[in-house]
Amino acid sequence: MQNDNFKSYLLLHLIVFIWGFTAVLGALISLDALPLVWWRMILAVVFIFVYIRIKKIPINIPKKTLAVFLIAGLVIALHWLTFFKAIKVSNVSVTLACLSTGAFFTSILEPLLYGRKVIWYEVLFGLIVVSGLYIIFQVEGDYVLGIVLALTSAFLSALFSVINGRFAKEYDASTISFYELFGGVLFLSAFLMFSNGFTSEFFQLKLSDLAWLLLLSSVCTAFAFIASVKVMKFLSPYTVMLTINLEPIYGIILAVLIFQEKEKMNPSFYVGALIILSTVVLNGILKNYQKKKKLKLN
Repeated sequence: MQNDNFKSYLLLHLIVFIWGFTAVLGALISLDALPLVWWRMILAVVFIFVYIRIKKIPINIPKKTLAVFLIAGLVIALHWLTFFKAIKVSNVSVTLACLSTGAFFTSILEPLLYGRKVIWYEVLFGLIVVSGLYIIFQVEGDYVLGIVLALTSAFLSALFSVINGRFAKEYDASTISFYELFGGVLFLSAFLMFSNGFTSEFFQLKLSDLAWLLLLSSVCTAFAFIASVKVMKFLSPYTVMLTINLEPIYGIILAVLIFQEKEKMNPSFYVGALIILSTVVLNGILKNYQKKKKLKLN
């Protein structure tokens, strides 16, 4: 069991490292955000469908649940669209720093959608995060559009997580991801058809872009999603959550190593980013403490 825990912890770090590399791939791929996301989603659907067939995982679900999954697919498609667009108009570092605010959007959405009580320290941490964002806005004025897009992406990511939270324990992760990604492809395809976006150029991919897209859709999407569910069988949600908070750090370090000058920011940017990341980690520590306290009382 202990060996399984150690292997799962190493696998989790690999998954988070892969997620951090996703932003770098978004910068390496020359496609605009919309075709990039469409190709990512449709290729991931194929990979996950093959996995489902090999593992013989049942995919029959109620029609109402299917409708929710398809709508969630639209949310994740919009999340990725704003995420990759933010990278295109700014850079990886700015996008990942702002994306770290997702945990606090979740803390706002959960009381609104599920009726749970507002937690005072989440409000306080939210104000601290705003101060970190203010510093980033002040020193990186040229990237305002990228910052706004990244914050929109963080909000959509939080909304997606809240929606998925209701079904994650009830259905297999592969089934959920298959229908959600398929839903995203449907909505994007409908938009592209009505806007005449499916041109001959749309399907003419550079060899380098195709290679990066295959890596993005297989390893960074299909594999990482399924593997992340697997490690949760051996690791606590607290350990998983704290480790996932390393994603922006891995991503920013990778971006600086690969893109060098393009990713080097004003020192004040890193102060703002550190405030946001530290607050996210502290929020996780407090949540774990509160959970342990409640268990002792019970």
